[in-house]
Amino acid sequence: MERLIEILQSIRPDVDFRTEEDLIDAGILDSLDVASIISELNDEYDIAIRVTELDPDNFNSVKAIYDLCMRLKKG
Repeated sequence: MERLIEILQSIRPDVDFRTEEDLIDAGILDSLDVASIISELNDEYDIAIRVTELDPDNFNSVKAIYDLCMRLKKG
């Protein structure tokens, strides 16, 4: 999970990803941020995040993003 936090901080260094749990709901991340995150995660974890996974719940916290990546990596 540390690598994921590093990736997220490289995209948005102004956000405390360790504690924030409403990244999407609170408008902290916008669509461009999510697109950048998806691109980085696809490369880092060798996964393909599809449109069907673009549910805000999958991007609201580091844990949610990490769980999504692990689900896709196993699948």
